Amino acid sequence: MLHIHAADLRAALQAAATACYLSPLHSWNGDGHRRKRPAARFVVLRSAIPSRRPFSASIEASTAAIGGGAGALSSVEKRKKPEICTADELHYVPVPGTDWKIALWRYLPSTEAPKRNHPLMLLSGVGTNAIGFDLSPGASFARHMSKQGFDTWIVEVRGAGLSMRTHESNETIQSSDKPAISNIDSTDEVNLTSYLSVEGLSAVNINPEVGAKISKVNGDKGALVSVDESQLVTKLTSTFMNLAERLSGYLNEGQLRAISEKFLEQISKLLEDAGLAERFNEIAAKISSLLEARQNSTVAGQLRELSQRLINTIEEGQKSVSPQLFDLQERLSSTIEDFQKQLDLIVTYDWDFDNYLEEDLPAAMEYIREHSMVKDSKLLTIGHSMGGILLYALLSRCASQRSKCGLAAIVTLAASVDYTTSKSSLKLLLPLADPAQALNVPVVPLGALMTAAYPLSSRPPYVLSWITSQVSAQDMMLPELYEKLVLNNFCTIPAKVILQLTSAFREGGLRNRTGNFSYKDNLHKCDVPVLALAGDQDLICPPEAVYETVKLIPESKVSYKVFGKPDGPHYAHYDLVGGRLATNEVYPCIINFLCCHDELTYEHSD
Repeated sequence: MLHIHAADLRAALQAAATACYLSPLHSWNGDGHRRKRPAARFVVLRSAIPSRRPFSASIEASTAAIGGGAGALSSVEKRKKPEICTADELHYVPVPGTDWKIALWRYLPSTEAPKRNHPLMLLSGVGTNAIGFDLSPGASFARHMSKQGFDTWIVEVRGAGLSMRTHESNETIQSSDKPAISNIDSTDEVNLTSYLSVEGLSAVNINPEVGAKISKVNGDKGALVSVDESQLVTKLTSTFMNLAERLSGYLNEGQLRAISEKFLEQISKLLEDAGLAERFNEIAAKISSLLEARQNSTVAGQLRELSQRLINTIEEGQKSVSPQLFDLQERLSSTIEDFQKQLDLIVTYDWDFDNYLEEDLPAAMEYIREHSMVKDSKLLTIGHSMGGILLYALLSRCASQRSKCGLAAIVTLAASVDYTTSKSSLKLLLPLADPAQALNVPVVPLGALMTAAYPLSSRPPYVLSWITSQVSAQDMMLPELYEKLVLNNFCTIPAKVILQLTSAFREGGLRNRTGNFSYKDNLHKCDVPVLALAGDQDLICPPEAVYETVKLIPESKVSYKVFGKPDGPHYAHYDLVGGRLATNEVYPCIINFLCCHDELTYEHSD
């Protein structure tokens, strides 16, 4: 097996992050124009027969022609769902306190199967969507569970699959027989030279009346053209304010300082050749202290004053330097704009693991309870990878608060809250825990990386063949399903999520965003039945990592099983869900466990 070095991974991520300046949150027509969608609150999209047409591009966010009045909880949309959605129904659930609507794929229970007491909720891994649970009609875990009588729901958290921001669903969509698909991670439909246009962000607003003239060399004479400095001062001040205001809630104090210092260092390097670095450092020291202060009119005024002093310093320096440095303001302006793009991308993908846990998951659970009309308000749940981590975190947090989690039983597939003792390949992401990496790699465009790497991993000379073993063990997944998984299942991950998840590789295991609560500390109080499954050749979440969490749960409440045999067949990360043997070996194990814990129970709060 080939191994990738951390330095190579970081370089690849940085290159792909640059590509992610492509418009990430829009839906597109075939001609490259944005589609518009109508407003809707709770929407159900229904189709009698799942689509069997193949996928042609990877999906980050797709939308249908949705409609219906606000509060129409059970309304049925007559227009087609997005072709990518093969569920019986597609629901959109607003997440309170956010501008997100998460997508829920619903698979109605078979009328020929035994009636179940609880609905089944499926949670996918980090940076993945519902496709992993529904690869094809003949290899669909979700469809298989619905045929067993379970009212099955796949939850797509914010930023994944068909989930969308509110302003996207408030736009109108043009009528078309072809579904509206936004390919953030695809190079099929989007012009790779297009520039990221971030909506909903207070980008730098420059007065159109302000002159755009900048210091330039006039022929061979080196004559200085008249300069209007106000535009550059506005850009610089706005960037400083964005650092102080926006990132203060995104990163802790030390991380904010690291990013701001790196930005100031970039500017300082520009000024070294002009002999202005010393004077700049004096101004930069004052700016640094202001960046960490809370925004108010006084701070804004001080930053503007310091920005003006910096521009004046550059202007004075240019009078005594050689002609080739006359374009210094232009170079500075370009540096500011490049940094602003990074900053806007960070702010656009402004959520972490705790947002999934505290906002998306409760919204989905409450919605499923209401629509499935659960008598005891409990759900059966299955979480793959990060989906399982979310379930463990929910158990731990509820135990610490002495509250009921609302779950009848839990199945985790290849999941753990503590990877410290394992040799997980995810340790390659540890360098991204460096706060400065949030500047260089504001997002991890996993979908773009997987799509770009697929030809190099599946065809000669197999330069990136190591990727295949990360996903599936040899001969365990049909080639067409593997291709479909790689090209359609992966999305873009915010650096903020990565920063938090990397705590699972440090002493104490996964922690909340402030670092003062470990999600493993209260698992010994677990009172919900748990089935934890692992794959013997899972390089992402090895069996030893799964067991690190299993051993914390009371023996009376947990069952643990590793799939795979010494002489084969073997199971890797996705084989537990979509491997060719999963239907006969893994699914029955899960179904038997869920059936044993599907009895109605009524609990009263203390």
